[in-house]
Amino acid sequence: QVQVVESGGGLVQAGGSLRLSCAASGRTFSRYAMGWFRQAPGKEREFVAAMSWSGNTYYADSVKGRFTISRDNAKNTVYLQMNSLKPEDTAVYYCAAAPNDYYSRYGRYGGGTYYDYWGQGTQVTVSS
Repeated sequence: QVQVVESGGGLVQAGGSLRLSCAASGRTFSRYAMGWFRQAPGKEREFVAAMSWSGNTYYADSVKGRFTISRDNAKNTVYLQMNSLKPEDTAVYYCAAAPNDYYSRYGRYGGGTYYDYWGQGTQVTVSS
């Protein structure tokens, strides 16, 4: 069982920045793919960003150039640096872990079903 815990959400003005953190348990964190998803009120959950175990990164078109995903394997933590935030970025942000990424030939990083463990979410609100 892998525990996933997000932190770092909050209220920020449009144009501002936030950094989300996500800590995942497990001795083989370096072999996990980690992803960020978000869900706004009345909308479906959507993919935001992901990083494979090997360090490849993937982003939704809506956040490319503004958000950056990174990881610190020594701390079992993945980060989402969010810059130039817009009101439409307002959502609950979820972190997810795919512990079997190391063994997968083809990672489907944008799909929620690829991930086995999810955090409880952290609220990000961007005011205009």
